[in-house]
Formats: sequence, structure tokens, C-alpha cells
Amino acid sequence: MKTILLVFFFFFSLIAFSQEDAWVFFTDKPNASTFFSNPLSELTQRSLDRRTTQNIALDIKDAPLHQPYVNQITSAAGITVLAKSKWLNMLHVRGTQANIAALSSLSFVDHIQYANHSLNPGGKISDSFNKSNYVDKWLDINNTQVNYNYGNSAAQVQMLNCHILHQQNHTGQGKVVAILDAGFPGVNTAAPFLSLRDRGLILGGYDFVNNSTSFYTGNPHGTNVLSTMGGNAVNLVGTAPDASYYLFITEDVASETPLELSNWVEAAEEADRLGVDVINSSLGYFGFDNPAYSYTYAKMNGQTSVASRAVDIAFSKGMICVISAGNEGGKAEPHVGTPADALHAITVGSVTSAEVKSGFSSIGPTGDGRMKPDLMAMGTASVISNTSGTITTANGTSFSSPILAGAIASFWSAFPNKKNSEIVQLVKASADRYAASVVTPNNDYGYGIPDFQLALNTALSVTDFEKEKIALYPNPVNDSFVVSLPENLLNSQFELFNSLGQKVKSEIIAQQKQSIYVQNLNSGMYFYTLSNGQNKTSGKLIKQ
Repeated sequence: MKTILLVFFFFFSLIAFSQEDAWVFFTDKPNASTFFSNPLSELTQRSLDRRTTQNIALDIKDAPLHQPYVNQITSAAGITVLAKSKWLNMLHVRGTQANIAALSSLSFVDHIQYANHSLNPGGKISDSFNKSNYVDKWLDINNTQVNYNYGNSAAQVQMLNCHILHQQNHTGQGKVVAILDAGFPGVNTAAPFLSLRDRGLILGGYDFVNNSTSFYTGNPHGTNVLSTMGGNAVNLVGTAPDASYYLFITEDVASETPLELSNWVEAAEEADRLGVDVINSSLGYFGFDNPAYSYTYAKMNGQTSVASRAVDIAFSKGMICVISAGNEGGKAEPHVGTPADALHAITVGSVTSAEVKSGFSSIGPTGDGRMKPDLMAMGTASVISNTSGTITTANGTSFSSPILAGAIASFWSAFPNKKNSEIVQLVKASADRYAASVVTPNNDYGYGIPDFQLALNTALSVTDFEKEKIALYPNPVNDSFVVSLPENLLNSQFELFNSLGQKVKSEIIAQQKQSIYVQNLNSGMYFYTLSNGQNKTSGKLIKQ
């Protein structure tokens, strides 16, 4: 009987693996102009505002997929569409190799990338190994305004000097964080999340694995992760207790397949649509159930995986992606996986409470030789909440990542008009190995452990536009308005953008009261920025 069962298992495995996964990339988006004439059809106002604040124009990646292309692929023989991406202009499909290959004859198909590396031009089967456990799924400066009783969580918060941010009332308010994870059971009932629930700071979520609006379900890993950021209870205070959160399930704990990468991309695009500022993802991928789909170390180059490419696009849209480095540091393949290999990911490794690298924390470099991780936070004996609200501890870069992501959200809430690139640079420059002469950056620690008190002091050391006597009037405006600046901010650059993110006006403010004429502009909402190279402020202007 055992032999028969084994034969049946082998037979059905062959059937399962005869179906291939692939990404089908399109050539263009013929109806993109429809989106550009009405960007609110695809993006929320908060998403557009984030772009305006950071002087980011809309581009073709923001436009939706061309639906007739999608319809043709969906109706093709033997093809199942599993996911889609407007950023990458592609569909994730499943079918036989012959049926997928037939799609290349369609005029609008640019190219096809198979999950099975041996089917791609110049491809070869990746080094075979069993399903990876890479995912941690089980797993005024002196004027104090707020004091939290951190209790057992004090070490992980104070290691980063994040409590200094909290003391200045920079606790993530006004910032929105998306968590891409495996599930969030108990977030709707457990006491450590009561503060988030009562204040409406859980903004929503989605289960991309089951295509369901029910997200308080799945594996509790996401619940544990959220608790290190948004938790507020005896013995546990998160690093961003006043941020708002979206909860997205992208990881299917029952299997390890490339579809989870596409789920990740879909969730990141939804985060962008909703105007999210920070993405935390304590997920990573290297090996898959089908060994033919598994990655080699060389492919961890930030470009092979669709999820890693999505991280870089998310950054170009003004977001910050914080990604766990992984827990493979003590294994035969110790390097970071995807999407931790992305160029613009803040990849986070783990240290102990003594600030020594955790043995399990994955290392760099990436397959193309770049230093990873970027930064470190406490991931050994991290204090978390479980689904019942019990405060306990757990190990993993799954927790060092959100601890740092929350601190970044709180820091950004102190300087909401700074670009994501400025925030990232300030945080990296504050780390203990960034400019050290004794302990230098390396592929175990990256730049080391950030110091948010230093980052705060550095950011405050330059004159902030918002503290100066700046005025723009009248607003709403008819034909002209006046920009009023103090003398020390003369020669600043004024730029005006329409709702599409297109620049419609640019002038140097050379006088303390300078008129700007807009009689030729259409009525509507506009966004302005005022910058002098070091500092920047922004706002809205209504043209009547």
C-alpha cells in the first residue's frame, strides 16, 4: 500500500509540474492618455499628494493595463491568469509550456519570462534544494512631550533611540504603513491593537492569496509583525504607535510558489494607489516547491525577481520599502533573498540586545556584488504580541525589519515634506558604521544600527522652511498671487504642478514679495513646492 501511495504521489506531482508559471509582458498601453486626463480613476488623492510633495511626475507605469490585451490572454486556450501588474505591464499566467509559448505570437506581447529558468533564453535549472524556510512565517530635544512605559520592549525601541522621537511626539501620526505578510488574525480582537482599532488607524486590507476582503485571518506572523510597530500595551509599545496601517496578505504558507512574488507586486501597487508611505515586508524567497523555479545566488541581483523590481518602482513613486534580510545566516546558502536584494530596499538584518549580529541573520553581498543588509535592528528575543494579546518574544529578521520600519515612519512624521530619498539618507547616515573609522560597513552589518536622535538632530540642524515666515496669497487665486519670503530664503525655486504631476510654472523667488501670474491656467487644484536645495515645503493652490 505504501508503494502504491508513493506511485500516486509521484504521478500527481508530475501532473502538477506539467503546468508552468510565467510572466507575460506587454509592449505598450495604448489608452494611457485616458488615465492621464483623469488620474483619480487609478490613484487616490493621497497618492497624488505624495507625488506632488516629492516632485514626482506621473508616468506610463501609473497607467492601468490595456484591458483588451488582458481579455485576449484570459481567453487564450489553456491559460489561467493568476495576477497582474500595471507597473511591469505584465500578467502572471499558468498553463502548459506550449500554450504559454503560443502567446508570443500575439502582436502586443513583448516577451515571456518563465518561472522555470531552464525555459528562458540562456537559462538553466537552478541549484536544486528543498523548500526554503527563508520566510519568518513562524516566526525641542530636551522638551519631553510623551513618555511611554515600554516595559519589556524598551531594548528594541531604545537601541534605535526611537524613544527620543516619541518624546518629541513623533510617533508616526499622519504616516501610512502597509504590511505585506502572511495573515493578521487577532488584530481585530487582541488588546495590544485596541488603540489602533479605537482610533480607526487600521485603514483596511486585502487577502491577495484568496482574493478576499477578509484579512483578519491566515497565519499569525503578520499579527506578530504589526505588534512591533503599532502595538500599545503593558510591556509592548511599537515604534510607530500612531501611524495608520493597511494589512495585506501576500504569502501562502501552504506552499512556496512564484505566484507569491506576483501577489507581492499587486499589494505594493495597491499600497501606492492608497497613498502609503512605508511598506514593511518580512517575507523573502529563494527556493520554491518546484526546484526548477528556485533561484541561484547569481539571480539575487535585484532585477530577476518581479518583486525586487517592484521595490525599486515603489521607491520611484515616493515610498520606502523596508524588507527583512532573512534567517539563513547559519545555513549553506546564507545570502539575502528576494525582494531583500532590491537596490532601493532598506534590507534589515538582526542583532541581539548586546548589538551583536544574530547568527541566523542573512548576509550579503547580493548576487551582483552590492552590500546587504543596509541596516540592523533587534531581532533576537524581540518582544511581540500573539493573536490572543499575550506579550512574548520571538527571533527573526521578521521583527528587526518592522521595528526599524516603524521608527522610520515616526521619523518621517517629524519631517513630512522630505522626500523618501532624504529620509533614507538621514537614517543611513545616522548608523554606527556609516562613517566609522574602526568598525566599517560590511556584508554582516551593512551600515549598522541607526540612531534616530542623531538623525533628528541632523535634520533639525538646517533651517526648515516651515519655521520661517512664508506666505502665499491670495489662495484661492484668480490672475496672480504673491509669494512672500524672508530675506535669508531669497533665490528659492518655486514650482507649480497640476493634478497630473506636470510642471506648469517655475520661477526663482528673487524678491521678498514676488508676484506670480497664472491667468492662463485652467481652474482647479494645483500643488506647489518651494525649495532652496537644502529645504523644501509644499502646499495646495486653488485657481478660480
